[in-house]
Amino acid sequence: MSSGPPSGPQSGRHRVETLADPSGFSVRLGWGLDGALALAPSSDVLVVVDVITFSTAVSVAVDRGCAVHPSPWDPRAAARMAAEIGAVLAVQRSRVDAEHPYSLSPGTLDRAPRGSSIVLPSPNGSAVAAAVAATGVVVLAGCLRNAAAVSRFARRHGRRIAVIPAGERWPEGGMDPALEDLIGAGAVVDGLRRRRRSPEAAAAAQAYLWARRRGLRRTLLEAVSGREQLGRGYGEEVDWAAALNASQVVPVLSEGAFRALGSRTCEGVT
Repeated sequence: MSSGPPSGPQSGRHRVETLADPSGFSVRLGWGLDGALALAPSSDVLVVVDVITFSTAVSVAVDRGCAVHPSPWDPRAAARMAAEIGAVLAVQRSRVDAEHPYSLSPGTLDRAPRGSSIVLPSPNGSAVAAAVAATGVVVLAGCLRNAAAVSRFARRHGRRIAVIPAGERWPEGGMDPALEDLIGAGAVVDGLRRRRRSPEAAAAAQAYLWARRRGLRRTLLEAVSGREQLGRGYGEEVDWAAALNASQVVPVLSEGAFRALGSRTCEGVT
């Protein structure tokens, strides 16, 4: 008698092993922290995509010559990190004031003085980046505003490329595969031409092309995350997020922080 399909922890391990197997694909896509941890050991370059708003905020900050240290969404741990390394701690958007001027809102980081060092915690993109920092893979922060530049870097520096849409979180902690991150991941994948893409990566590229034809800003505004931002009074963050290829600077995770490609600590990344 058949025992039926595998389930539980054994099935989960088998899925991780299957995702991690390159199977001839040079561009693969995995969701969230689990996808990143599964793909990092078999990848040369890993692109974390959190369009609203971690990756977009990182892009804005490194455009200004800042160093952005990713951190999980743990206020006490993030505060300790900031104190230990002499960085400024970004706070929740509702707590921004003269003493704490930075948050995940890109507009706050657009005012950061050149050379600032900022700890930027978030429950999604920042947590993923922090978790894979020690795996040896080259980690980039990708979004719509730097997709073309990130794709060019990834093509030149890696044969096996993992693209990780970070997703959002439900109140209970489960991951919600957010549309804006699928679109942002697809924008990066679209630039990885002449590479063999997994079906998941190819589907993300098609989602991006559909959203671009429809209008990126419109699509992001109408998506759940965009409506959520509007409802909280942060609609301008969608404008930052939808600014396709506004930046040609590549945020590379080096020595614990995202820095602009070409800065002293990012030179020689291979």
